[in-house]
Amino acid sequence: MDYSLQRRALLAEVYSGRTGTMEVCDASPYLLRAAKFHGTQTEVPCPVCRKEPLTHVSWVYGDELKHATGSARTPEELVRMATLFDEFTVYVVEVCRTCSWNHLVQSYVLGKRGLEKPRRRTAAE
Repeated sequence: MDYSLQRRALLAEVYSGRTGTMEVCDASPYLLRAAKFHGTQTEVPCPVCRKEPLTHVSWVYGDELKHATGSARTPEELVRMATLFDEFTVYVVEVCRTCSWNHLVQSYVLGKRGLEKPRRRTAAE
């Protein structure tokens, strides 16, 4: 799922002055640390401060992940996890490490379940 329309609407509120930057530049210290150590830098400048490129942080959630659910993962780790677990959801958040802007960009499902070939059912099943 893509959240670009919500992002665009929120930024329109900020640019018009109806929403303050302090309301949208509120990344937690945990998110900022995750961006530093697990994030992927993009070429897109921050839409609020325009001082540095945004960083994408991928968060994983799923019952099968147990203690790893709710943690940030690198793209390489996501590839490995997709071969180990049946299904989990990835939420990608963009964050500016300078002004603390952050917004959910997209979410998608990974895992082995999507790679399995559909099995034909017999009439008895």
